[in-house]
Amino acid sequence: MRPETLDDLVGQEHLAGDRSILRASIEQGKIPSMILWGPPGTGKTTIANIIAHSLHLPFFTLSAISSGVKDVREIIEISKSKEHAILFIDEIHRFNKGQQDALLGAVEKGIITLIGATTENPSFEVNSALLSRCQVYVLKPLQENDLIRLLQIAMQKDETYKQLNIDLRETEALINISGGDARKLLNLFELVLDTLSNEPVIVITDQVVMDIAQKRIALYDKSGEQHYDIISAFIKSIRGSDPNGAVYWLARMIEGGEDVKFIARRLVISASEDIGNANPTALVLANAAFDAVNKIGHPESRIILSQCAVYLATSAKSNASYMAIDMAAAAVRQYGDLPVPLHIRNAPTKLMKNLDYGKGYEYSHSYENNFSAQEYLPDQIAGSKFYEPGKNAREEELRKYLRALWKEKYKY
Repeated sequence: MRPETLDDLVGQEHLAGDRSILRASIEQGKIPSMILWGPPGTGKTTIANIIAHSLHLPFFTLSAISSGVKDVREIIEISKSKEHAILFIDEIHRFNKGQQDALLGAVEKGIITLIGATTENPSFEVNSALLSRCQVYVLKPLQENDLIRLLQIAMQKDETYKQLNIDLRETEALINISGGDARKLLNLFELVLDTLSNEPVIVITDQVVMDIAQKRIALYDKSGEQHYDIISAFIKSIRGSDPNGAVYWLARMIEGGEDVKFIARRLVISASEDIGNANPTALVLANAAFDAVNKIGHPESRIILSQCAVYLATSAKSNASYMAIDMAAAAVRQYGDLPVPLHIRNAPTKLMKNLDYGKGYEYSHSYENNFSAQEYLPDQIAGSKFYEPGKNAREEELRKYLRALWKEKYKY
C-alpha cells in the first residue's frame, strides 16, 4: 500500500501538493539533506521512498536502533564510488552525538543526501552541527478524511480485500484506536478483516472494531483534533488548580498513546507560565520530571507525570513573568533597537572608555542594601514597568521588596 509518487501520497498537502517546496525540489531533481519530523505513521518513510524512486539514485536505509558508526561509514564509502546516494535513517533521534558527527563530512561534501526521520523535536534530539546542514520538514497528523481515504484505497487496491464483501458502516473506532497512525490503522483494519473473513458480508462497526481490538478505550470526538484539545484541557486543569481534571486528561493522553516526552515538556512550560515565582520549586520539579521521564520511559513514567501534574495543579499560581516578557517584547517591536545607555555599556578597551562607555555606572554592591536606583532602560522607555508581581504570598513579598528599593519610581 506504500505509494511511489507524491500524487499518491495521502495527507501532507503542504509538502506534497502543487507548488510545495518538496515537490518542486523533486521535480528539479535536486533535494537538500533533510529531517522529516512528525508523529508515527504520517508518511516519513514513504516520502523518503518516493524521493528515491523519483530521482533514481542509490538508496540506503539504516535504523538508528540497530545501526552504528561502522554502518554509517560503510555506506559513505560505497556512496563515494557512486558519486552520490541517498541515506535514509529512521529514528535518527536515537543516534548519539558520535554517530551523528560521523555523517557531517559526507553531508557537507555532498557525498550523501541525508534524510532523517524522527518523532522527536529535532531541536532537542539532533545536534546543531548536523541540524544546520539539513532542512526540517514538519509532517502534520493525518486528519479523519485522510484516514478514511486510506481505508477506501485499501479496499479498492488490495487483491485480497477486493474479493471480500465489506460494509464499512462506522470508522470512528478504527481512526481513534489508530491515533492518526496510518500504519496502525491499516494493521488494525487487516486484523478486523482477517477475524471476520468467513462472514458473507463483513459489517464493520465501532463496536465490532472495539471487541476485536480487545481494548475498550474512550472514543475521542470526531473532529480529529483530540491531540490538541486534550492537551489544552490538561493544561487548563492545572492552571485552574484542579488536580482531578489534570490526572483525568493525563490518563486520556497516556491511554491514547501520547508521547510522554511531549506531556513532560508541556508540564515544564506550565510550571513557568502558570506558576512562575509564586512557587519557583514548580519549575525545578517539572524539569526533574522531564529528566526522569526520559530515563524511565513508558509505562512507569505515568507515575512521575501524575506526581508532577498534581503538584502543579495544587500550587499557587502566577503568570506575572509570562506577562512581563510579552510586554517587554511588545516594547521591542514598538520602539525597535533602542541604544543601550552609555553608563551600562561594556568598556573593555581604552577607546570605549574614551567614548564614555560605562561612565557613571554605579556598582550595586558598593551601595547600601546592594542597590543603586539608577536607570537600566533606554531613555525612550525609561521608567517602564513590565513585571507586576502576582497576588500570591511569595510575590507579595517580592512586591514589598521592590517597593522598598524603588520607592515611587515603579509604584509597586
